Amino acid sequence: MGMARIAELLRPYMGEAAEPPAVLSQLQCYLDLLLRWNARINLTAVRDPEEIVTRHFGESLFAAQVLFSESEPKVGPAPEARASSNGQAERRPEGLLYPGATLADVGSGAGFPGIPMKLFAQELALTLIESQNKKAAFLREVIRTLELNNAEVFSGRAEQWGKTADIVTLRAVEQFQRTLPGTAKLVAAGGKLCLLIGTGQIPTVQETLGADWTWQNPKVVPQSTGRMVLVGSRR
Repeated sequence: MGMARIAELLRPYMGEAAEPPAVLSQLQCYLDLLLRWNARINLTAVRDPEEIVTRHFGESLFAAQVLFSESEPKVGPAPEARASSNGQAERRPEGLLYPGATLADVGSGAGFPGIPMKLFAQELALTLIESQNKKAAFLREVIRTLELNNAEVFSGRAEQWGKTADIVTLRAVEQFQRTLPGTAKLVAAGGKLCLLIGTGQIPTVQETLGADWTWQNPKVVPQSTGRMVLVGSRR
C-alpha cells in the first residue's frame, strides 16, 4: 500500500493534522512487516491492510492526538527543581511531552497503540510490555527496522516490570478487568492512564479503579462502533 493511500485512510483520525512523509514511510514499513509476520504468527485477527490502517493505526494516532493535542489539558508531572549538568537548578517542563517523558504500552501485542504514538511524538521514551515471546520478538524487529531511538521491549508481565511511566496505555488485552489495577499502578505521579476501550467498558473502569481516579470526557474514535479513548489521572 502506498503512502498516499495510508495518508488518505488516516485523515478522519488526524483532523487538521497531517503525518509528515517520514512518518508515513515508517507506517508503510510497519504495515509491510506486520503483514509478513501475521502470516506466520497471530499478531492481529484483522487481515485486510486497509482495515489495519484504520482500526489499528488510526485509533492509535487518534489516541495520541487526545493525549498531546494543544486543545487538551496537559496534566503531566508537576514541575520540580533539579540540578542540571552545569549545577544550576532547572525546572521540569509542564505537560506530557518533555525530553525523557516515558510511555509504557501494556500488553502491546502488535505494537498498538505504543508504536504509532512513538511515531507521533518521537521524543517519548517507549517501553512495549509484552509477555508472549513471539510477539515480543516482532516488536523488537519493528523497533530495529524502523530505527526507533529510545524504544525497548520488556518481555514479561506488567507487574514484573518494576518501573513507572508518565503515560501508560492499555488496549485490547485479555482479562481486561484483572489487568487494569496492575496497569494503573505503573502510572507515575502526575502521569496519565490512556485506555482504548469500548463504550461498555467505561463503567468497569470506574468501578475497578474507584474514587482514586478522575477521568476526562471520553472521546469517540472516528468511524468506529463504540470505541472510546478514556484518559485518567490519579487524584
